[in-house]
Amino acid sequence: MYIPDSQSSQAKVLPTMYDLPSEDPEEAGLPDEYHRWQAQLLCDSCLPSNYPADRVFSASDLNLYYDSNHLNWYKRPDWYLVVGVSRFYQDRDLRQSYVIWDEVVSPLIAIEFLSPSTEDEDLGLTESEPNKPPTKWQVYEKILKIPYYFVFSKYNNQLRVFRLIGNRYREQLLTGSRFWIPEIQLSLGLWEGAFLQNQRLWLRWYDINGNLIPTPEEFERQRAQLESQRAEFERQQAEIERQQAESESQRAESERQRAEFERQRAESESQRAESESRRANQLADRLRAMGINPDEL
Repeated sequence: MYIPDSQSSQAKVLPTMYDLPSEDPEEAGLPDEYHRWQAQLLCDSCLPSNYPADRVFSASDLNLYYDSNHLNWYKRPDWYLVVGVSRFYQDRDLRQSYVIWDEVVSPLIAIEFLSPSTEDEDLGLTESEPNKPPTKWQVYEKILKIPYYFVFSKYNNQLRVFRLIGNRYREQLLTGSRFWIPEIQLSLGLWEGAFLQNQRLWLRWYDINGNLIPTPEEFERQRAQLESQRAEFERQQAEIERQQAESESQRAESERQRAEFERQRAESESQRAESESRRANQLADRLRAMGINPDEL
């Protein structure tokens, strides 16, 4: 679990998720379709093998409150992952926001999908203003100390990853367009394919063997394909067995016909021998009637 540095203890009662909303009514605009679909794809297939499913929480555009001294300060990552916490708030409720002093555990991963209006801040190129909240980069790096920060641009399909080393983000090299995260036994990388009928490069999760982790829909489709293949295999096996049974029946019929032929041939031979014997006896009788002994011939 990733726990931020504890802030100064306070006697006052701090607000919880129930007190801090997930959206600011004065903030205009909602994520575009790409942001929603990419976040959905990440959520649907993030299945760390070393954590139970109910101890993995991921969110998209859910307010992340990080400073108990400034209760209205928050960031809203395009996507983030927290492991080692309950999937539900206090094991029962869907979260309205993620309040770090209430949850205690910081995200392991934050991901931003670049857009022209936020690119500079996402890449740490903007400076915080006096008496204003810190920048997104500062919050992720210095306050929450999120170990892995990914930035992806849908405009040039560039994926960049920054890893917290010491107290600073250091950009990392990707291996085969993927980056291995040992804490969750998964890689995050690029995948070209169709999701919700849209063909493009997407961010996807890969398992320890480099296999793409399917979404529930993909899993069901693969299962249906396997069931179809199994049914086809069983049909082919049944057809082979039917043909084998038919071949056995034909062989048995051929054996029966051969045996019948042999019986008829033997009967014919017996009848011929009997006929030859009668003719010989008749000839012998005629010879005797003529006064000739056939045995002396």
